[in-house]
Amino acid sequence: MEIEVLAIEINAEPIELYKLLKIANLVGGGGEAKLVIADGYVYLNGEVEYQKRKKVYAEDIVQFNGEAIMPILAETQLETIGEVQETLEYSKAELSSHATNEQFEQGNDKKPAKSKPSQKSKPASKNKTSQKSKKTAKANKENSAPKTNSRTGRKSISF
Repeated sequence: MEIEVLAIEINAEPIELYKLLKIANLVGGGGEAKLVIADGYVYLNGEVEYQKRKKVYAEDIVQFNGEAIMPILAETQLETIGEVQETLEYSKAELSSHATNEQFEQGNDKKPAKSKPSQKSKPASKNKTSQKSKKTAKANKENSAPKTNSRTGRKSISF
């Protein structure tokens, strides 16, 4: 007995197995698809498949519940892939010839020279710094000390 194989168009490959079952309307939803795969009811290329997210490529045959499906790439996708490959090959050739021509025209066959780091300014003398820091520390101490209430004589608490 021969099983009829249904062709399912997909836009990109690979596609996950449970998604393919959903697209082909062999199951009610993604959760059901994951359950039937985990229980061992789905075959991929004649072998039981337990991986829910198994990558399925064009021309693979998936069998479930007496039906067989085979994903195929949409024609527009195949044309686009061919065009992209041709463009990439052309771009690689153009870039390699363009880069070498520019180097010879400009005479830049060496790396550019590195610029020297700028010198840092010297810090101020220690005497001036220490005098300033003593003054600011004293001012901070006075400002941060808790103030007392003149009426009660208690120190205020801030949160």
